Amino acid sequence: VFVRAMRGEFDAVLAPYHDVGMTAIKVAAFGRAVNVTLGLPFPRTSPDHGTAFDIAGTGTADAGSMRIALELAVRLARRAA
Repeated sequence: VFVRAMRGEFDAVLAPYHDVGMTAIKVAAFGRAVNVTLGLPFPRTSPDHGTAFDIAGTGTADAGSMRIALELAVRLARRAA
C-alpha cells in the first residue's frame, strides 16, 4: 500500500500504529514526510524525524520536514474554521 501511495494512487495511508506507518515512509521519503494524528478536535502534525539532540546547535539540522508539518497544520486548521 505504501508503494501505491508513493505512486500517487492514494492521498494518505492509514496505519494502525505510529511505528508501522513512519518506518515505511521514512525509508521512502525521509525529510519530506509528515505524521498526522486523526480523530482529535484540532490539527496535530509532526515531522518525520525525532529530536536529534546530538546535532542540536551544530548548524547541520534540516528543518524541511518540520516546515512541511507546520504548513500542513495551518492548511488543516483553515479548513476546519
